[in-house]
Amino acid sequence: MKKMFPFSAVTGVLLSLVAHNALADITLGAILPLTGTSASIGEDQRRGIELAVNQINAAGGVNGEKLQVIVEDSAGSPVTGLSAVRKLTQVNKVPLVVGDFSSSVTIPVGQYLVKNQLLHINISGTSADIRKIGKTSWSVIGLDDLSARFSAADVRKLGYSKVAFVAPDGAYGQGMAQQFAKAFEAAGGKVVAKVLYTSGQPSYRRELEQISRAQPQAYVYTSYGQDAIVLNREAWELGLHNTPWYGMYLTMAIADSPAQYTNGQLGMEVGGASGNQAAEAYNQQYQAQFKEKPRSVYGSYAYDSIMLAAAAIKQAHSSAPAAMITAMQTVAPGFSGLTGKLDLDSDNQRQSQPYLNVKAQNGELVAR
Repeated sequence: MKKMFPFSAVTGVLLSLVAHNALADITLGAILPLTGTSASIGEDQRRGIELAVNQINAAGGVNGEKLQVIVEDSAGSPVTGLSAVRKLTQVNKVPLVVGDFSSSVTIPVGQYLVKNQLLHINISGTSADIRKIGKTSWSVIGLDDLSARFSAADVRKLGYSKVAFVAPDGAYGQGMAQQFAKAFEAAGGKVVAKVLYTSGQPSYRRELEQISRAQPQAYVYTSYGQDAIVLNREAWELGLHNTPWYGMYLTMAIADSPAQYTNGQLGMEVGGASGNQAAEAYNQQYQAQFKEKPRSVYGSYAYDSIMLAAAAIKQAHSSAPAAMITAMQTVAPGFSGLTGKLDLDSDNQRQSQPYLNVKAQNGELVAR
């Protein structure tokens, strides 16, 4: 989870997973951050897709046809993500694209697909604005209204009623700040200071010093990539770590930060592959193939997205967009995967989502 490995040929990675099979019969697309600040999690998601394709093809494919997924790199950029989705749909002619990791990329990618009457599966974007993408976009992960309610209740149970909130200034951070404040105030708490920081800055000392003046009982934050590394280091250097820190989606908040800066942080995380036989098999296959434990929970959501797409193709007996869209309307709401039953509402969004209470210990997450 913490390590980042070089990933060669990050553009147009072909996951055919069939020995000596140059061309597959069914081709889907994926857009992931294989380079940039979220590359470690993007690689974890790519591996989840690879394991899904492996399993499908080992069982004979979909309706007897082999499956492949072409993975394009977004580098965490909306502009790059849009270039990738155009390439996948116009050159590779894929009917469905899964991804991206961040909401800022997921939303324009999804909008492009919906506009062109193609299918989109959101695997890890959580901004409430994802609900507005359109009728041919489905999510396998819960949005921020669910995670904010869970986090607000958890923070209150920990005994904190006066907190400062820190998040990136963008679709994800703005939505999370709004949703958390609403839920926290409904639970009897108050957000006494808020910072929506500009990503990519070399220092956030000014912002941290600003919110520290409110003397909160705890800092609630959500961050990822290099920004999280800088925030954690500077908070520690300023002595702010002596006040409790609570990370929403703690995996991405502590990834790649030295343990001394994050030890003892509390938080929540999306529930991933655990608690059932299929999940145990996934974890075992992951470790056997990649020689390490899953880096994050997000690979299991990428895995579920491919399994969902395959289920729709199987029911439709076709990978034509119109046929898949019709099939998804009946397959997706009740689909069960590694991450549980989707239980989708009329906007194709999860109505329930498993979350975990966690803390950071020696650079890893442990249950609390």
